[in-house]
Amino acid sequence: MSEIVNHLALGFGVAVSPTNLLLCLIGALVGTLVGVLPGIGTIATVAMLLPITFGLPPVGALIMLAGIYYGAQYGGSTTSILVNIPGEAGSVVTTLDGHQMAKQGRAGPALAIAAIGSFFAGCVATVLIALLGAPLTKLALQFGPAEYFSLMTLGLVFAVVLAKGSVLKAIAMIVFGLLLSMVGSDLETGASRMAFNIPELADGLGFATVAMGIFGFAEIIRNLDAGAEQGRELVQKKVTGLMPTKADLIASTPAILRGTVLGSILGILPGGGAVIASFAAYTFEKKISKDPSQFGKGAIAGVAAPESANNAAAQTSFIPLLTLGIPPNAVMALMVGAMTIHGIVPGPQVMQKQPDLVWGMIASMWIGNLMLLIINLPMVGIWVRLLRVPYHLLFPCIVVFCSIGIYSVNNAPADVIMTGAFGLVGYWLIKHDFEPAPLLLGMVLGPLMEENLRRAMLISRGDWMVFVQRPLSAVLLAIAAALLVLTLLPMLKRKREEVFVESEN
Repeated sequence: MSEIVNHLALGFGVAVSPTNLLLCLIGALVGTLVGVLPGIGTIATVAMLLPITFGLPPVGALIMLAGIYYGAQYGGSTTSILVNIPGEAGSVVTTLDGHQMAKQGRAGPALAIAAIGSFFAGCVATVLIALLGAPLTKLALQFGPAEYFSLMTLGLVFAVVLAKGSVLKAIAMIVFGLLLSMVGSDLETGASRMAFNIPELADGLGFATVAMGIFGFAEIIRNLDAGAEQGRELVQKKVTGLMPTKADLIASTPAILRGTVLGSILGILPGGGAVIASFAAYTFEKKISKDPSQFGKGAIAGVAAPESANNAAAQTSFIPLLTLGIPPNAVMALMVGAMTIHGIVPGPQVMQKQPDLVWGMIASMWIGNLMLLIINLPMVGIWVRLLRVPYHLLFPCIVVFCSIGIYSVNNAPADVIMTGAFGLVGYWLIKHDFEPAPLLLGMVLGPLMEENLRRAMLISRGDWMVFVQRPLSAVLLAIAAALLVLTLLPMLKRKREEVFVESEN
């Protein structure tokens, strides 16, 4: 315990420096703005700001990007409640009861409970990161190439299990992501592969290029197609009476606690994250409620549970990234990109060699959560006014910023063209019910899987049995195989789809 206290003391020493406090505030504000404005998205924003982090110190850069991620979970609830437009995918479920409360003139309590639940869940999740960080790092140091390959295979299987919709489509997305990661040069021989003699593909596909196209540009095209102007006329009245009543607090406290626990667990699992956590928390609350019929009609538990769950999940998803070097979701994959830009190799070595970086970021999450609680409630009026900006004026600005961000990575016009092409690919995927997040996970884990596969095969002199002869590797592969088989069973397939049924109502 004293070791954790010492680590946190070191972390707070790093986090409270004026530069890092300012970057934490910028991250929290930008994140809230991203959450409020539909059609931008956390992934596109983090991808867009990656080039800016070149000139920042590594700790400050990661603190700012982390602030954007968990800040967006806060911001998404504001629009979900006020205008029935989820700014973030994780806030889709909040619209069901949050907007009904706003229609009943109770937008204030809904926003306050969302902020309180988010703050509590964020703090609990940060404690979990501090507690689990050191033990998991010690475990990770026992891993060899075979274990790492098996762990990443398990991560990709989890992404399939927790992906929305068809299992086959989720597998197809992962395979597509793995194929995209192989474009460029062979890791060992340097021979060109899948580059089709195109000079711009010689070094492979840029991660930010694919992420920005498939998430940023594709989302803009989808919003234009769906008509993102809808619902904006609902914001006319001033939001008053922010404080929840005693009855509201009594009704929402158990839901906040359950949402926090559920979100914390699901955030650690690869492929899970804030979206699945919020859906699962809402479904669970409805299942155990004495009166399920009140859900969808303004039940405060229907706001408290998903908002707590998505914030807890957003923060515990840092655990596998910091301890094992494996990103559990698309935003964490971008964090790997940010670390690589600064010459940091994610994994167990980081916690040992650069404790100031890891613990500084963990401590900054507490500070960031407190900042978000203080800035979010007084700024509701500003966010509401921003929502009145017509989308046809908003989207050109987003496209320009995205293009500048992509161009500035390599100063290559071809990158901007490729991002546009991936935008069309992403739009096609969305229209045909393919979930793009597993693709990004496959693309990030692809090079790491290939490297560890080759190293394991070299050590074992080409013997494939190395993956089942090493106990830890065999256990991880067995869990992956069992999960895949269970997911394909008809009964479990039905249950899996029930989690997402609320979003279609």
